[in-house]
Amino acid sequence: MSGEIPQEQPQEAIVAEEQGGFLGAPSVLVEPSVSSEAELSPALIYTNPLTDQSSLAACVLPYQQELMVRGKSNYTVACFLSDLKMLSAHLGLETPVGRIGKEDLTDWLMKLKFGTKGTTPAPKTMARRVTFLRNFFSWLIREQIIREDPSASLVLERPLPPLPELLLANEVELLLEAAAQDARAHCLVYLVLYAGLKKEEVMALKVYHVDLSDPHMPMVTVHFPASTGKQHRERRLLLPGAFTAIYRRYQEDFRPTDELFACTDRNLNYILAKAVKVADIKKRVTLQLLRDTFAVQQLREGVAPDALREKLGLSDEAWLESREKYRRLAFPK
Repeated sequence: MSGEIPQEQPQEAIVAEEQGGFLGAPSVLVEPSVSSEAELSPALIYTNPLTDQSSLAACVLPYQQELMVRGKSNYTVACFLSDLKMLSAHLGLETPVGRIGKEDLTDWLMKLKFGTKGTTPAPKTMARRVTFLRNFFSWLIREQIIREDPSASLVLERPLPPLPELLLANEVELLLEAAAQDARAHCLVYLVLYAGLKKEEVMALKVYHVDLSDPHMPMVTVHFPASTGKQHRERRLLLPGAFTAIYRRYQEDFRPTDELFACTDRNLNYILAKAVKVADIKKRVTLQLLRDTFAVQQLREGVAPDALREKLGLSDEAWLESREKYRRLAFPK
């Protein structure tokens, strides 16, 4: 919707115009590819209060604004709105939210899964749609728009992925010893092993993100540009005191001025692979494996799952899968 809305225009007209956008704006509502995120930043629009007799169409704008206020990424907002569009097409745009039951949701999911001959959605996509339903209806419950959550007993049908082969304690020591031969490798390995950073987070680190104001309690800040919509995942992470000497040596040897690691992500893989080779570790060691090793060690040390999720900077949706993986690795039966 473009242009200013006249001040005297009633709220119902505002809602109707925005609902038209819901049905006819594929740039916002189609599922984005994994490699891109849709730009979603509409101005806050006030609509009439919702009730259990409000239609799915009437929920579109308030739900979109709820997702954005809660800091969901642009990708998640686009995906969930796409799911809401498909649910509305199946049940009918004017269907009152208070009349939707578990059977309706199950029927929609089964149609998505088996309704198109020759096309089977990926299990991860189906699991995300269940996540959308839980998110959407839990929002309606929180706002006291409906009394019972029809999605509460839906089951996530996500196959358990194979578990990675983590580094043993002695292998961690061997890797750190090997990495210490090169200041950059030592700094990289230590950051991921003891802060649990993702590769893209390591690549985005700036020199000023490292805080050595207290040498005994060095810290690193993970920061996201506003355009990513991930500010809610920004965090400050405490590292062991040994990192201070490791980082100062790295500064002396490589003199970073802006980016902490002024190289490509492939270079990071090469730096790690060289240290793994020197350590004579036969396992496939990646930066993600070091992050997994960090997460499992945190759980074994008694860190609460919710606290670990915050340390890892995972969204609620990503945590659904990761939590079970880390639990199985930390406490195998």
